[in-house]
Amino acid sequence: MAMLSSKSSMRALGVSRPVAAKPLLPTRVVKTSAISPIKSPLIGPPNPSNPFAPAKIEEQRPILPAPQASSADAPKESTFLGYSTFTWQKIIPLGLMFFCILFNYTILRDTKDVLVVTAPGSGAEIIPFLKTWVNLPMAIGFTIGYAKLANILSTEALFYTVIIPFIIFFGAFAAVMYPMKDALHPTKFCEELLASAGERFAGPIAILRNWTYCLFYVMAELWGSVVVSVLFWGFANQITTVEEAEGFYPLFGLGANVALIFSGQAVRYFSDVRAHLPPGVDGWGVSLNGMMGMVVGFGLVITAIYYGLNRVVVPKVALREKKKKVKSKMSVGESFTFLAASPYIRDLATLVVAYGISINLVEVTWKSKIKAQFPNPNDYSAFMGNFSTATGIVTFTMMILAKQIFSKFGWGVAALITPTMLLLTGLIFFSLVLFSDVLTPTLASWGLTPLYAAVLVGAAQNIFSKSSKYSLFDPCKEMAYIPLDDEVKTKGKAAIDVICNPLGKSGGALIQQFMIIGFGSLAASTPYLGIILLVIVLAWFKAAASLNVQFVAAKAASDAENREN
Repeated sequence: MAMLSSKSSMRALGVSRPVAAKPLLPTRVVKTSAISPIKSPLIGPPNPSNPFAPAKIEEQRPILPAPQASSADAPKESTFLGYSTFTWQKIIPLGLMFFCILFNYTILRDTKDVLVVTAPGSGAEIIPFLKTWVNLPMAIGFTIGYAKLANILSTEALFYTVIIPFIIFFGAFAAVMYPMKDALHPTKFCEELLASAGERFAGPIAILRNWTYCLFYVMAELWGSVVVSVLFWGFANQITTVEEAEGFYPLFGLGANVALIFSGQAVRYFSDVRAHLPPGVDGWGVSLNGMMGMVVGFGLVITAIYYGLNRVVVPKVALREKKKKVKSKMSVGESFTFLAASPYIRDLATLVVAYGISINLVEVTWKSKIKAQFPNPNDYSAFMGNFSTATGIVTFTMMILAKQIFSKFGWGVAALITPTMLLLTGLIFFSLVLFSDVLTPTLASWGLTPLYAAVLVGAAQNIFSKSSKYSLFDPCKEMAYIPLDDEVKTKGKAAIDVICNPLGKSGGALIQQFMIIGFGSLAASTPYLGIILLVIVLAWFKAAASLNVQFVAAKAASDAENREN
């Protein structure tokens, strides 16, 4: 019995019994009490600094195995630029995914407008009808379908189920639908319908007449909101921590700028190819095959990277595999009711809608001033080229500064910078428009007219608003999802990114339409637009401040739960 007691004590102290080893010296059995520390000469006293570490082995007894290293003595994971190797295993593939997604989006965005505007019987007037009556309903339909699929599919299967139809569609459009456009489009029927209905209905009839082009337009729009916002950022939020997001999310925007450069050159290359084709060859068909081939290729690269991350990185991430609550299966109606009842999601939705309305309220008025200042199309184009260059430079600079802003001031300050920029520059812009007569002498002393000053201030407003959105607003929005429960994160993100984004843009356009109809012109409605901008930005401030409190609390709760598990 004494020997059994000694063996039990040895096991309790973490010393395993030697296997197939005969003692070189006889073992002296010492009686032990239930509460006394063991006194065997083979085993030293327990380590007081770490009671779970193996007990010290006496040097003169080689029959016992060497003590195992404690967790404190384990080698630390190697780091690079202050981040662990595992972090880089996540960030580098995510950056490549983001580049491919935005490369495709730029090509699709540049192609969709040309297709629908230059289509037979169509024009620029088709775009408002497309955005209001086709794009928004399809976005709502996608959100409903996504919420249903999220209840029955795994996260990985849901990603493939959503992205693969996009890849198939864009490949099929260039290879099948565009070459068969004459057979697929009801041209004769729509010409007769237009003759009987009148020119007032030219826009809706043009949608029916060129329905394959319009479907391409909507799918290209959905690529931006679905693949970028829902799929990519949803996945990134699952495998990154808040600390990693603060360091790397702003830098993903740098990849976006690089993607714009490369995709722009690709579009230019295919445009040059189209210009040098012999007569009788359908240039658009050749260009579409080339560009959609690149879209399909990069789409497959995106899918392959996601597949690899799910095999290599995701299993290592101690994500919310904690004591995971069984996910309740809610209907679509219950999902929206649940999300509407969440102050966290409501505040996030307010931020997104407020940005969309605010930027549209100023942008349309500003563009009307540009046209008045530069009536010549070449001068207008030259100004917009300089504007784009300035936007790129400021955005690049802001993205570099964003990491320091997050680390020094935190999420709350970073989230308030974009509405602050919009409010200050917007108020200056509307003041120049409203009080141009009073400000004329002062501006003349600086060599400026009120109109040109309004153009410059409006340009500054758009440059700083968009650069702060890309570098701060978007990363803040995505970080806010990280501490959330999977149910809220998946369905809330789909509802906000797919519905609230177009709703914000449509909301700004609808406000302006009502103002123009009510007051007779955009200029007459300018004072009221300024007041509406002030109200919306103040609501934005309130939602951002409320969300900051909830975000900090959710992050603390998530960190505490991770430590417990």
